[in-house]
Amino acid sequence: MSLLGFLDRSRPAEEATSATLSDALEGFSIEVMPRTAAKIESFADLLPRGTRVYIAHIEGTSLDDMVATARRLTDEGMAVMPHFPARGIKDAAELEEWILRYRNEAGAEQALLLAGGIAKTAGTLTSSMDMMETGLFDKHGFKRLHVAGHPEGNKDIDADGSTRLVDEALIWKQGFSEKTDAEMAIATQFVFEAQPIIDWANRIRAAGVELPIHVGIAGPAKLQTMIKFAMACGVGPSLKVLQKRAMDLTKLMLPYEPTEVAQGLADHMAANPDSLIQKLHIFPLGGIKASVDWVDRHTE
Repeated sequence: MSLLGFLDRSRPAEEATSATLSDALEGFSIEVMPRTAAKIESFADLLPRGTRVYIAHIEGTSLDDMVATARRLTDEGMAVMPHFPARGIKDAAELEEWILRYRNEAGAEQALLLAGGIAKTAGTLTSSMDMMETGLFDKHGFKRLHVAGHPEGNKDIDADGSTRLVDEALIWKQGFSEKTDAEMAIATQFVFEAQPIIDWANRIRAAGVELPIHVGIAGPAKLQTMIKFAMACGVGPSLKVLQKRAMDLTKLMLPYEPTEVAQGLADHMAANPDSLIQKLHIFPLGGIKASVDWVDRHTE
């Protein structure tokens, strides 16, 4: 028997989607970049109206391209959430320019606030907290602000491998959420295991954080592509899930799909409706359409 024949025989029959997974995918969000969005003929035909679409700001992308992408998505009925990377914005005046352009030209009312993985800061802003302290998002009517969560830590922030600084930042953001008019939530890096995320959510709640969590999962992609992105993005211990998969001949040639991690999170959400984990956010590493097709297969 050929290798491909062996792999075909070893592919498990697709199981029926559980009600919990279908429910967990209700109201999912997804991430795009201007260059990937340009490849999609119609978002209105692909995504449910009102889907929250994060617009990732990759270093070197012009603000004009970002705003144009946001405008297009708004026109097609999506709820746009552009990234605001603090380290790529010079100062409060430039931040206000960004906010006004997104607000006035693209109708944006939501934003993801990040420090931004940029080696050299553009100016005085170095963190999402710096941007929040300006009060500009409230001033210009942004109704929802998301901030980054790092369930597996972030060595760019805590170089010693601890979670001390990221934990302190979340507690600060919890305090800010009680003062702002905007709704707030935590959006996480993509992960490959459910239980460590559940444990992290429980830990930060015990520390006083009450912000809802939108957990990032990676959409379907080739295993090699997934490992490359995971290593580049600093995914932590859950990377071992991919490494173990790469050692299994029956799975090596098959695309990775996030069904297992999503199901684990969905079961937790169903059993614990008061959990901080509330939504799933998809990073479409293997393409936007592949991610949406996966969602469609697992929703009723």
